[in-house]
Amino acid sequence: MENNAQITSSSDHDDFNALPVVSVKTLDKGFMINVLSEKSCPGLLVAVLEAFEDMGLNVLEARVSCADSFHLQAVGGENVEGESSMDAEAVKQAVMMSIKNWSETTEND
Repeated sequence: MENNAQITSSSDHDDFNALPVVSVKTLDKGFMINVLSEKSCPGLLVAVLEAFEDMGLNVLEARVSCADSFHLQAVGGENVEGESSMDAEAVKQAVMMSIKNWSETTEND
């Protein structure tokens, strides 16, 4: 939980609340990942897709809207053959970390 404390203390509280909302559900073979923000988030799609790649998730299906807001709905399946080593919470934490890193990068621009 140390990371959560760092996130809150290293970010303006209003900015923290403005971060996109992430939800992950476990499916039979993979995960349904939703990322939603009320504002447009240039560069966020790339950051989230890189997180998927780093986790070894293949995007099997995806819908994205980046016009006035940001909404990503993706179905990801694991690359790794055999055992399933990830759970929904691990996927959510990895996506949230990529969003945090993206947010810090865009604040510095």
